[in-house]
Amino acid sequence: AAAAALGLLPLGKTQSPESLLDIAARKVAEKWPFQRVEERFERIPEPVQRRIVYWSFPRSEREICMYSSFNTGAEDPAAGPGGAAA
Repeated sequence: AAAAALGLLPLGKTQSPESLLDIAARKVAEKWPFQRVEERFERIPEPVQRRIVYWSFPRSEREICMYSSFNTGAEDPAAGPGGAAA
């Protein structure tokens, strides 16, 4: 009620604390690629795997656009030998 009165939350809305699973999965996803996590640990419970994968994907539209247009520097597959288009 105090947070709503200060204008921090819309009236009638409450926030529940983030779960420890989500906090831990988010921190893991921020630091390591999921492939490295899989290689490092033999047994990862499925719910933990799902949350790490969930947090591994970008959240903002800007980041999604940046990653979707990522160029690895490989030649265009339609290009012929030497990089010339066929």
